[in-house]
Amino acid sequence: MNILDSPLTDKAFIGNLIPQKSPFVMVDALHYFSEDKIISGLTINRENLFSENDFFQAPGLIENMAQTIALHKGYDYYLKKLPAPVGYIGAMKKVEIFKLPEVDKQITTTVKILHDIMDVTLVSASIEYEGSVIAQGEMKTALAK
Repeated sequence: MNILDSPLTDKAFIGNLIPQKSPFVMVDALHYFSEDKIISGLTINRENLFSENDFFQAPGLIENMAQTIALHKGYDYYLKKLPAPVGYIGAMKKVEIFKLPEVDKQITTTVKILHDIMDVTLVSASIEYEGSVIAQGEMKTALAK
């Protein structure tokens, strides 16, 4: 069940939910949130660290997946009135990049929580651009102690 009435697009609010700070922020919208799923958005600008030759590069797509996981944790902690935690990518598996999106366009990232045990989260992630999946994979993250 989505607890959002409408997407959250306040960049300052989103920025408080994730540990990354400018210029390393790769999410700027929260479209959907539930206990086991999140959908984030990013409007890619030319100044983004991972924009090159008018395209958003593969490392940026992977970082966007990771930050979507961080956004899920951060919003969950926000609802519990706790500060956003810091985490790390522990492993990536089956990551496939099919297409690089253009700058000045939007991507939408869906993360489904497969397992969340003892501060370690395993997810499947997919990124859509102009109606097609352009990247997907599995990622494991761990919260810092």
